[in-house]
Amino acid sequence: MAGSSPSLPWLVVDSAEREVKPVSSFLRDRLLSDVSPLTCRSYAFDLLRWSRVLWLLDVGWAQATEAETAAMVGWLRTARNPQRQRRRADGFPAGTVNPKTGKRTPAAGYSPATIAHALTVVHGFYDFHIHFGRGPVLNPVPDSSARRAALAHRSPIEAPVRFRRARLRPKVSARQPRAIPDQQWDELFDRMRCTRDRALLSCYVDSGARASELLGLLLTDIDWQKGQLWVISKGTRERQPVPVSPTGLAYLAAYLEEAGLPEDGQPVWRTRRGEVRPLTYWAARRILQRSTEQLGMNWTLHDLRHTAATRMARDPAMTLAEVQTILRHTHITTTHLYTVVALDDLVDKLAEHYSRPQQPTTWSQQYNAEDIAVVFGAG
Repeated sequence: MAGSSPSLPWLVVDSAEREVKPVSSFLRDRLLSDVSPLTCRSYAFDLLRWSRVLWLLDVGWAQATEAETAAMVGWLRTARNPQRQRRRADGFPAGTVNPKTGKRTPAAGYSPATIAHALTVVHGFYDFHIHFGRGPVLNPVPDSSARRAALAHRSPIEAPVRFRRARLRPKVSARQPRAIPDQQWDELFDRMRCTRDRALLSCYVDSGARASELLGLLLTDIDWQKGQLWVISKGTRERQPVPVSPTGLAYLAAYLEEAGLPEDGQPVWRTRRGEVRPLTYWAARRILQRSTEQLGMNWTLHDLRHTAATRMARDPAMTLAEVQTILRHTHITTTHLYTVVALDDLVDKLAEHYSRPQQPTTWSQQYNAEDIAVVFGAG
């Protein structure tokens, strides 16, 4: 539940509405380590899940062992995620691939990344208390000594070292970014029902900003002359500029002329009906979701950032370091993911390949024809 103190914006309570103090002390330590309130919220939910497992098994947090960790992992691997159950009856089944976008819909259960994150949070929770001499002698979440050794003294220019996963850890595959094809982008943009929605999507694809970053845009954050928008970066929490095209600025100006200028200190993006309120992430998500459902697609707000990054990374006039600066990636290896060529991008080249006649095998003149016949057979 939400806390009442700035030093603890989120806390975990038991069935009697009493604060679970070991969790609170850990969350306060995380906040002192300069994690964001949203990260604190994520940790609180993971520890609430862990606490419920211990309450069900009637085990105190200080007496937990690897057996309780295995019970939590087993439940996560078989239970249905309630966030996946709010779907339209005529929508695509969970875990299937959308035939139009080629993008997989989320599975009905908990993903391996969610399970891995839960294990990491619980492991950190016990590491914190063991450091101060509290809790069990051994951390109930298994750790990988090979991973610690691989990451302890590794140069960033060295190739990644493979290591064995710790027990109970799921296999988490690397997620490849997916950009919206130009034709589907045009269909999606045409579905936007008002100037505000067209301006919002245009600014997303121009700037590559994250969903929450752009929604916090103020009127003073728009630099009309330089073609820039100033956003609060999610990672550094600093005010940083992102680019926007003249077309995006034109849509934005048309929206402000239609809706009027916001009050001082209020975000640019606002609701259109009822009492004027700032546009939330969930409202912006629903704007895109409504149009994608009509088109039989499953694109998300974060796919707009992937689309912007992919377009920039594949522009021969832009270097990878320039794209990294625009996207505000800490490591250029993250930016490099957007240079991967997808099979959909090779349709024309593959069509030319299949239409060309098969070329006969030729050998260099320095090889004797009889030797070639003996090794590879005649003909």
